[in-house]
Amino acid sequence: MEVTFQPSHAVLCHKQSRSASTSSLLPPFTYKGLSIGCSPCRWPILANLSKFACRSVLCIQRKHGGISWCNIDAKEDFGRPNYDIRLHTQHRLSRYAVGRSGLTEAGTTGADYPLPEVNTVSKFRGMGFYAITSFNAIYLFLLMLVAHPFVLLLDRYRRKAHMFIANVWATVTVTPFVKIKFEGLENLPPPDAPAVYVSNHQSFLDIYVLLTIGRPFKFISKTSIFLYPIVGWAMFLMGVIPLKRMDSKSQLECLKRCIDLIKKGASVFFFPEGTRSKDGKLGSFKKGAFSIAAKTKVPVVPITLIGTGKIMPPGREAILNTGSVKVVIHKPIQGNDAEVLCSESRNIIADALNRQG
Repeated sequence: MEVTFQPSHAVLCHKQSRSASTSSLLPPFTYKGLSIGCSPCRWPILANLSKFACRSVLCIQRKHGGISWCNIDAKEDFGRPNYDIRLHTQHRLSRYAVGRSGLTEAGTTGADYPLPEVNTVSKFRGMGFYAITSFNAIYLFLLMLVAHPFVLLLDRYRRKAHMFIANVWATVTVTPFVKIKFEGLENLPPPDAPAVYVSNHQSFLDIYVLLTIGRPFKFISKTSIFLYPIVGWAMFLMGVIPLKRMDSKSQLECLKRCIDLIKKGASVFFFPEGTRSKDGKLGSFKKGAFSIAAKTKVPVVPITLIGTGKIMPPGREAILNTGSVKVVIHKPIQGNDAEVLCSESRNIIADALNRQG
C-alpha cells in the first residue's frame, strides 16, 4: 500500500492497480470493502466493521512539508476493533491525509475501563444541572457582592459568609440530581481552626460536593477560571487562590499565600494529584500541600471522594449520569515531615478507594 499526496488532496492508491494517469481527482480507493478518504466537510463517518480485519484509519490534516509518501503494512495485526471511513461526497477531496487511529475503544485515552455510553437521560440531566447552577449563581453572586464590603471589614481571611453562600449554591444545585452520603463528619476540625484539606480528584463535580461540607477553606484554581462570568468573579470574592500551571514563580507565590492565610486562621484545600484522574485510579501526590502543613504545624485532613467520576466523567462534563457519591472524612494527621505526611495521606485515601472496589 502507498499513500500519495496530491497538490489539493490525498488519495490512498493500490500500487499494482492504479497508474500515474489516474492520480487526479478520483473516488476513494476501496480495498476489501474499506473505503478511505476525507469529505470536503471533514466529517468522516466511523462505522464498525464486522467482517473485515483492516486497520483503523483517521483523517488528519495534511501539512505542506517534505514528506510525500509513506508505506502501510496491511498485514500488521493490531488486535483491536476496526472502523472504516466513508465520504459524504466523492467528487471533491480536501487537503487531508490518512493515518492510523489508536482511539478505537470507548472512553478516555489510557483508561483502564470504558466509560458508560452517553444516553439521552444523562444529557438532559446535564442540561438541567447547568441550568439550575447558572440560575442560582446569578442571584447568589449578587448577594455575595452586596456582602463583600462587610466581609472584608469583619472577616477578611476566612470569609465565612461567602463560603456559606457557596455552600447554599452547591447544595441547591447537587441535591436534585445526586445523593451525597457523608462518613466521618466528626473528624472535621472546628470551623475556626486552620487546617490543610486534601482529596483525590475524579471529576468537575468534586468542587460542588466539597462545598457542601460547610468548611471555609480556600481552593487553589487555575488563573483562567477566574475569567469565567459569575463563577470566576465569585471565586475572586471568596478569596480562591490563583495558580498558573507550569510557572514556578506562580507556584511559589501560591505556597507563600497559603502559609500566610493559615497563619491568619484560614484553611486551604488541595488536590495533591494536580489534575483529575482519567481512569479512576489514584495518582501520585505532589508535596506542596504537605510542606505547608509541616511548616505551619497544622493538621492535614484527608478526604476521599467516591463516585463522582462515574456520574460526571472527566472530559464529558456535559452529561450527568445517575448514581450516588460518598464522602469519607478521615482523622486529621499531623507532623513535621512533608514526605511522611504525603505518603500517609495517600495511603489513607487509597485504602478507602480500594475498600469501595
